[in-house]
Amino acid sequence: MQRALSPYQNILIIKPGAVGDLLQMTPVIRALKAYSPKAKISMLVGSVITAALFRNDPRISETVIFERDGRHRSLSSRFALWRYLHRQGYDLVLNYQRSNLKTWFLASAALPSRVLVYHKAKNRTVHAVANYLETLLPLGLVPADLELELYLDEGSRAYAQNLFSAEGLEGRTVIALNPGATHEVNRWPAGNFAELADLVAYRMQASPLIIGGPDDVSLADEIVARSRTKPASVAGKTSLLQLGAVLEKCSLLVSGDTGPLHMATSVGTRSIALFGAADPDRTGPIGKGHRVIQAAGVACVPCRSRRCSNRKFLECMESITAREVADVAAGMLKQS
Repeated sequence: MQRALSPYQNILIIKPGAVGDLLQMTPVIRALKAYSPKAKISMLVGSVITAALFRNDPRISETVIFERDGRHRSLSSRFALWRYLHRQGYDLVLNYQRSNLKTWFLASAALPSRVLVYHKAKNRTVHAVANYLETLLPLGLVPADLELELYLDEGSRAYAQNLFSAEGLEGRTVIALNPGATHEVNRWPAGNFAELADLVAYRMQASPLIIGGPDDVSLADEIVARSRTKPASVAGKTSLLQLGAVLEKCSLLVSGDTGPLHMATSVGTRSIALFGAADPDRTGPIGKGHRVIQAAGVACVPCRSRRCSNRKFLECMESITAREVADVAAGMLKQS
């Protein structure tokens, strides 16, 4: 029977998370498509912005948007979305937001389909990507490939090409600097980024390029103001896919634990990941050639908290010096 060859034909993945979380779901998508090649796979995400991550992914048939604090705030709008999901006739649902009652309500629209539930690892250290893949174990799947993927479009690549030409970056060694992060504990100080930008330009004869989203513009402006080289900045000027295309053209990225770090690994750009509170064994960059830098001698690293309780506030991030990062970057460029 066809069911034996391709067990599930209509799959819904529920993950209204941030950029990094969604990119870390791509190995799950890849494994499901290999398991059931003819299946229709839909993603339920949390915003129009993050939906763009799957716009060009040939394995995703539909992206459903659930804006729980926006257009789906009211009960009537949630019921309308529930009815839409119910009409789709899913036969397999993967709920990666198990602690949220609203997503459980939406998952119920697919019943009596099979529902697999993600369980975050406790009392053990496992990378988030591997942890996500564990949700597939009841299907008999044990995927070993953890690589992240981001499918870019030619329009985004054209944007990146035009940007590099306009800023005189074409043919140069470009090192992207990402100063922003949702949580303050994951941010490296702006002054350190400014010093690094100058080291990149003067010591490595490379070009620093500041990246980031709309919330990072003030940080980017501060870095430019405090640096002598006045690096170019595209903070707040790109869409997600345009940012991915920009990162694809860079030689390296320097970033804390945040979305652009995982975007860089998704497009094949090596990264220097600056970690303090976060645990790189849980959310560090996936793939070969990346480097993680953690502050030496800070007893609370990693605390795995989103708030700093150290008497010396953010000591873990401030203790990482610009020269230390520049040394690592120079070594990585020589290896390439």
